[in-house]
Amino acid sequence: VFGQIPYNPLMTLYEYSTHLSSLLDISSFPDISLNGVQIGAEDRELKKVAFAVDASLHSIREAVKEKADILVVHHGLFWGHPIAIDGDHYRRVKEAIEGGLMLYAAHIPLDAHPLYGNNAMIASILSLEEKEGFGEWKGKTIGVKGMLPKEMDADEIATALGFTGPGLRMIDVGKKSFRSVAIVSGAGSSDLEDAIKAGVDLFITGEIKHDVYWSAVESGLSVLAGGHYRSEVFGVSALKEYTNHLGIDTVFI
Repeated sequence: VFGQIPYNPLMTLYEYSTHLSSLLDISSFPDISLNGVQIGAEDRELKKVAFAVDASLHSIREAVKEKADILVVHHGLFWGHPIAIDGDHYRRVKEAIEGGLMLYAAHIPLDAHPLYGNNAMIASILSLEEKEGFGEWKGKTIGVKGMLPKEMDADEIATALGFTGPGLRMIDVGKKSFRSVAIVSGAGSSDLEDAIKAGVDLFITGEIKHDVYWSAVESGLSVLAGGHYRSEVFGVSALKEYTNHLGIDTVFI
């Protein structure tokens, strides 16, 4: 896929953001996130792009320190309702504007993308076979279901995905290994019932709510929750590699 991308080192800031919006088809998603450019900047030749999961004060400051022209994130600053430019929000916006940094967000479109999305990348890392769409969100399929190429236990899967440390949670129903899996990154509690109906061995997500615990246990569904953040580094990392192949310098924060 990367080999088909034209080398274009003279792209401008807004040409790049427009290209991302087209690539991710953001206009077709009824997402509460303000997908696309959230903080504008003076248009200029694009020299460096920073990537992060969250538009935190830390990631914005680091992007400015790295002399990035634009910061591309999965979780932006605006979520469907007006918010006062005050407090923490003010500090984030101020740092970006003063640093000449454009902020670009892609939320659900980056979960759902069939090549560069969080779920597609998890499926790719696990070499999933017999893949099909899974998990409907407002008429859009965002997850992936399929078969592992061989039986794998929970530790092998967690290690392959980098699901390590205190964020890892497992609902263990006694199965030692797994073959069929369903994947929905981030907060996947609402898709657990679909995973039960699909009859898969394992549901892979980021975080789950307490109220689905007994549904999983009583149905015999194992759940691997790697942490919301850890399950959503994949999409922005894939966009970073995509951007490298456009001939543009990048950094992951």
